[in-house]
Amino acid sequence: MSTNIGELVDRVYREYLEPMDDLTSYTVLNEGSELSASDTVITFNGDLLTQEEEDAMDAGTIIECEKELMRCVALDTVNNQVTVVRGVRGTSNVQHADGSVIKIAPPFPRQVVFDAVKDQINNLFPTLFAVDTQSITTSTGYTLIGSYDAPGTHNYLVSILSAISQYTDFSAGSDTTGVVFAPVTSSLVELPNPFTYTDSDGVSRTITYSSGPSVVHAIQFSGIASGHTAHVTFKKKFIEPTAESDTLATVGLEQEYEPIIMAGVAAQLLSGRDIPTATADYISDQLSVSAFPVGSASSIRNSLLQYQQLLINQARKHLRAKYPEAVSVDGKVFGIQA
Repeated sequence: MSTNIGELVDRVYREYLEPMDDLTSYTVLNEGSELSASDTVITFNGDLLTQEEEDAMDAGTIIECEKELMRCVALDTVNNQVTVVRGVRGTSNVQHADGSVIKIAPPFPRQVVFDAVKDQINNLFPTLFAVDTQSITTSTGYTLIGSYDAPGTHNYLVSILSAISQYTDFSAGSDTTGVVFAPVTSSLVELPNPFTYTDSDGVSRTITYSSGPSVVHAIQFSGIASGHTAHVTFKKKFIEPTAESDTLATVGLEQEYEPIIMAGVAAQLLSGRDIPTATADYISDQLSVSAFPVGSASSIRNSLLQYQQLLINQARKHLRAKYPEAVSVDGKVFGIQA
């Protein structure tokens, strides 16, 4: 199982896009030190290439190092060097460590696969959703979710799944901790972004969220005095990853969602392509293991989508069993959903 987005991208290659008997031709940087972001002449290890593969790095060929794409301009086979234009096709020219892998004419560039992973994560909602539980101190007005100077990802919250408090008496001045968790009536309020408000110290604060929905979220409690601690569980959208180092936990993905993402990425990237025989056979074998036999290469994409939908339906059942639908009246959520 993966722990971050980069490992998930690797699984997509390993399980769908790069059959072991049909790997993309590659070599490695042989600079003696790192390749800077401005270097335009790359030294590579020629011992890892056949003559035909080395000749393929002639002018016009696209090569890839990590997520950066480069266009070859001139090839020097004597010194195992190639002159390139850095950061083409919307990728960024960055520093690369010596020994980094260089793929020659990759059919599925890593940046493309990373972007497809982001697309598939975004497409999961609202059928599937992430969950976030926060401990919030109740107040008679509304309570802003997230501090004024660190809004973070609170604007991805969608609705309240449940709100409970460990107090048996919700009246004012009763702060004795109870042994029973009781439901609390609450509602999620959406405020415009940016939003200016006055905090408890009388200081005017302006909240501006730079990502996610263009709203600021606050919560209102009913039937409970100020000062109690309510444990509120929210439904929220998945957070779009911005780097391969982003963890699945940060994005909000359960590990059981990984096969859903991978099947969707494969279907998205293979759509409209002539699929090489080795790749078609490899994916067919992978789907057959999951009891999804494929009749022909042309039906691979449809089979991938059907397989993905099956996985989504299973995950949805698990999610609804754990977090049933809310009981809501006039926008207020009463207790734990059922």
